[in-house]
Amino acid sequence: MPEFGYARQAFVALPHLTEETTQYMKARIKWMDGARFLGETESGHSVVMDGPNESGGRNLGPRPMETVLLGTGGCTAFDVVHILKKSRQAISDCVVEIAADRAAEDPKIFTRIHFHFVVTGRDLKQQQVERAIRLSAEKYCSASIMLGKTARISHDFEIVESDEGSFQAD
Repeated sequence: MPEFGYARQAFVALPHLTEETTQYMKARIKWMDGARFLGETESGHSVVMDGPNESGGRNLGPRPMETVLLGTGGCTAFDVVHILKKSRQAISDCVVEIAADRAAEDPKIFTRIHFHFVVTGRDLKQQQVERAIRLSAEKYCSASIMLGKTARISHDFEIVESDEGSFQAD
């Protein structure tokens, strides 16, 4: 397992989970100043998150809840592209546009999230795109399945026909 670039801290496992039943994932968040934080992943990547001016931030990075949406969008996009490639669909692009509502009062959880997929390729089959999105939503995308415990999640998609740069299925 890769090490973080700082002193290793003790990790306390949840009592009902064992190494055989789970995959551990670690991250580190360090306060920088104001409302700015540096998030570091164990895979060696980092992101600066910041709050709005009215909360002491300087708008130097996405808000933490925006990163939740970005991560969820990345998770489901990864699934959809992977599933379509395995289905031998000539996909050349996938964009996920996300709109979300949050509760007005603390905790300001997401209450509704809508994913709009724009899938581009050559001769893409509508039923294959729909299947890929459904499999991601119901089986593979851990992030959206987790958020679905508190938010109403919906999906739609459009297919854009393109001959340029089409993916050649594996």
